[in-house]
Amino acid sequence: MFVSVFDMFKIGIGPSSSHTIGPMVAAARFLDHLRAQPFAVAGLRASLHGSLAFTGVGHATDRAVILGLSGFRADNYDAALAEAELARIKVEGYVIPEGLGRLTFQPRDDFEFDYGPPLPGHANGMILKGCDAQGDVITQVTYYSVGGGFVLTEEELSQGSDAEDGPLVPFPFQSAVQMLKMAADSGLSVAQMKRRNESARKPEAELDAGLFRIWSVMSSCIDRGLVGEGELPGGLQVRRRAKAIHQALSAEHGMNLTAPHVINDWISTYAMAVNEENAAGGQVVTAPTNGAAGVLPATIRYWLDHVPGATSAGVPDFLLTASAIGGLIKFNASISGAEAGCQAEVGSASAMAAAGLCAVMGGTPEQIENAAEIALEHHLGMTCDPVRGLVQVPCIERNGLGAIKAVSAASLALRGDGSHFVPLDSAIETMRQTGADMSSKYKETALGGLAVNIPNC
Repeated sequence: MFVSVFDMFKIGIGPSSSHTIGPMVAAARFLDHLRAQPFAVAGLRASLHGSLAFTGVGHATDRAVILGLSGFRADNYDAALAEAELARIKVEGYVIPEGLGRLTFQPRDDFEFDYGPPLPGHANGMILKGCDAQGDVITQVTYYSVGGGFVLTEEELSQGSDAEDGPLVPFPFQSAVQMLKMAADSGLSVAQMKRRNESARKPEAELDAGLFRIWSVMSSCIDRGLVGEGELPGGLQVRRRAKAIHQALSAEHGMNLTAPHVINDWISTYAMAVNEENAAGGQVVTAPTNGAAGVLPATIRYWLDHVPGATSAGVPDFLLTASAIGGLIKFNASISGAEAGCQAEVGSASAMAAAGLCAVMGGTPEQIENAAEIALEHHLGMTCDPVRGLVQVPCIERNGLGAIKAVSAASLALRGDGSHFVPLDSAIETMRQTGADMSSKYKETALGGLAVNIPNC
């Protein structure tokens, strides 16, 4: 089992990794599929199924697919060019992807939101089709966006979504128990083992440059969110709050009478800044998803700006440790809200952030595993019920609380020796089972919970 740090932390756009980035990735893969065919296609069609249909408009899934079929990518997204291209396609009714020429595609006729039963493989399903000049379908591929921007075809999913096809890695742990044993046998930290795994597939200089870029994008996202103003798109009339809170906190900074619990406001504000940027469609990093993108950056910023002795030189170890934990959760359970509720998104992010913080504060592998378990355990059962399908309510505040839990979990673990009652593997399996038992209306469909119990206008 190997999930790269660069798979866990993808640079992309908001508001959703599974509903925005994933569908854009699927569209790009479909264009590659068409380029490999011995015949030419004249037009395109697309349909969204399951959660992608129910919350697709709120998550901008339709826009992501249309832009993906036009050749746009999430990792180098140009918002101005995208808006211009969307407007042109709506009027002219065709796309011009590189190497394929002009293909008929009129969104109002060729794009379908299918609100029937979901496709059998996953709650996030989509079908992309290529047509001949008469409009008959001559090729089609079913894709599943399985969380965190990961995309699998129907065939790939049936063959096993985590099949290995790369060079062997020196520490192929598939569970926390294996991770701890390998750490004990090797004398290496979790971050050191993860670094050696990554280095087996990527030059170390490229690894370090990539880790620096991940944190640079995360940090820039916080900074933009802390100065952003106005109302978030989507019609809920949710106003950005991070700037005002940050200004108030900055004005209070250094005052002798400030209550100790105010540090929680700093942590929450960093997380909210990221998720307000995400809700506005800005550039974010999946950590492990867009809906949970604020938890880990907020925890790192808290450590760097508020913990004595912290230095940016430790950020790579934070990211490597966090991605090791995220890989275990993805491999053994899920990081998809549409598959297992928000426990799989904010819960996973909190566990990853707790592990990373524990690591950079000197925690042993046992304490790191304990920190991740504490954070995940206390998100078990959390539903994904976004109002109107938008990644705003309750998602933005929820990231703040997830970051606070991560800091608390790391602190508790560091107060112990690493021994504890509930193993991380058990918490991950419990999360998987809970997700399987959870009603679909609580799994990113906007059909239950807060999504139906507060006014939508």
